[in-house]
Amino acid sequence: MQKAVSLFGGIALSVALTGAASAASFQDSMARCLTKNANTRDAATVMIQCKANGGKLEGCAVLSDSAPGKGFDKAALCVATAMDMGDKSGDVKIPMRFPGGA
Repeated sequence: MQKAVSLFGGIALSVALTGAASAASFQDSMARCLTKNANTRDAATVMIQCKANGGKLEGCAVLSDSAPGKGFDKAALCVATAMDMGDKSGDVKIPMRFPGGA
């Protein structure tokens, strides 16, 4: 039986999943992905679904994007590659909030 787990993107997620020591690294990855794919001044919320396996996320797909066509979907998929899922396994839904204003 697969478990569905909902998590929240951002710094709180990085601390919860990877520990405080790597929170800065996750924040750097999030900033890099956002800068590469979307305008940091804009805001958006993206929901992705992935399979957690071996501590990593794979087979991710975008379920919803509040700002379609602005690159936040690509930014969310990029951020997913940097997320450490620890011992979680199965289907994972991850809402990510990009606050904008940067």
